[in-house]
Amino acid sequence: MLSPGNNSLQSASFFLTGFRGLENLHGLISIPFCTIYLTVIVGNITILQVIRTDATLHEPMYYFLAMLALTDLGLCFSTLPTVLGIFWFEVREIGIPACFTQLFFIHTLSLVESSVLLSMSIDRYVAICNPLRYGTLLTPGRIVKMGLCSVSRSALLILPLPFLLKRFHYCRSHVLAHAYCLHLEIMKLACSSITVNHIYGLFVVACTVGVDSLLIFLSYALILRTVLSIASHEERLKALNTCVSHICAVLLFYIPMIGLSLVHRFGEHLPRIVHLLMSYVYLLVPPLMNPIVYSVKTKQIRQRIIKKFLSVRGLSSNRQG
Repeated sequence: MLSPGNNSLQSASFFLTGFRGLENLHGLISIPFCTIYLTVIVGNITILQVIRTDATLHEPMYYFLAMLALTDLGLCFSTLPTVLGIFWFEVREIGIPACFTQLFFIHTLSLVESSVLLSMSIDRYVAICNPLRYGTLLTPGRIVKMGLCSVSRSALLILPLPFLLKRFHYCRSHVLAHAYCLHLEIMKLACSSITVNHIYGLFVVACTVGVDSLLIFLSYALILRTVLSIASHEERLKALNTCVSHICAVLLFYIPMIGLSLVHRFGEHLPRIVHLLMSYVYLLVPPLMNPIVYSVKTKQIRQRIIKKFLSVRGLSSNRQG
């Protein structure tokens, strides 16, 4: 294999990194990662299958949940090949076109997740603050348009990044710190000024995550005002309980994102392992935990999953009998 310092290769490839210094333990380290990836895939496919096959779940809230599950699956499959490629086969080299493609999908899907969480907060706002018009405002057609707008906005804003990176000459080391490609990391390897990339990156974050988080906060402020005006204590709790799963999903997405941003900005003195773990937490924890949270906290989803499990178990018992 060519070394990362080989000049003939530097114009065509980057080199990914697993856990530096622990290469001999990559086989063992791959076990929890395989478990996480398998759980993400099984959990989100289960959510999608339950929503698809149960007519009682063909409602706006569950359509948005299906969008979230699809986004989480996309994020999972965006990083899985390179992460497991390093841990299992020590395949570190990735071509620049493949790297930029992976970068595009990782960042696009992260922004789509933010947009879907905003759509879900709008769903909760309409359901609680304007319940009589819930069915007429959030029709299947409008839900599809909201989903398409989320994907289009994210893809169009991320699309310039690979082209901005492509114009650079990379004269420094082509060794990346992670097992996947990220804009911020590749940008730092460039020899020339990266001011345009910095400014555009901040613009994208402000236009998407910044606006989305502000609108989510505003929607919950209005929801809380409406809930507090309800006379019955039981009805207040019932209304708030429908928001618990979504609040958990919002926290699971934004807390790791904020933590990773703080580590990148102010954590130069921290051990490299902290940066590495925070990046994995940001990309893997939301897809891992979202189906678990919705399965545990949403009664309808939990009941349908148990019903499916019992029916499958019954079929296997009948076959054995």
